Amino acid sequence: MGKKQAKGNLLPFSLVEQAASGDIEAIDRVLRHYAGYIRTLATRKFYDEDGMPHICVDEEMCKRMEIKLITRILHFRVIPVK
Repeated sequence: MGKKQAKGNLLPFSLVEQAASGDIEAIDRVLRHYAGYIRTLATRKFYDEDGMPHICVDEEMCKRMEIKLITRILHFRVIPVK
């Protein structure tokens, strides 16, 4: 994701709070929000036995990134503004 994002692409703060508190549906919505980005990061170029390149999504890498995201969501803490 670039430095400039449209405000429409941001997750609502209430959803982030719900996900951080362990709400399964909120966590699923966060995962769906980042699914395209995760798949892009997990796209790999593989070569067959003839040396021809093939672009594929590494599903194992996708799952590893999803697990890492879930872990970070559950450890996320909101710091109140004074």
